[in-house]
Amino acid sequence: MKNTCVECGEEVKGRADKRFCSDQCRSNFHNRQNSDETNFMRNINYILRKNRRILAELNPEGKTKVHRDRLLERGFKFSYFTNEYITRNGGVYRFCYDQGYIALDNNYYALVVRQEYVE
Repeated sequence: MKNTCVECGEEVKGRADKRFCSDQCRSNFHNRQNSDETNFMRNINYILRKNRRILAELNPEGKTKVHRDRLLERGFKFSYFTNEYITRNGGVYRFCYDQGYIALDNNYYALVVRQEYVE
């Protein structure tokens, strides 16, 4: 019984358990298998990096206050962040890597840079 390549259907020569006729077919097969998951993760990581970049640009001094509209006009997406830090009084800082924000009154946000003591 002859084995055929899982990717292209060509005859596979070599070991009895060999599944692909070439490295190119093996690579194509696995890239196609993982493409949906990879594209999803790539898109999420792009949004997270963009959010971080926006926060860093608006917060060059390490701590500042900005209106929600300034974040939105630059394309900031509030539903994407890497982690949260809850303060003792119940405030929630959301971080995009090392850049963070917390909601204040009247649609303002305090922007901060992550400190070492924040886990």
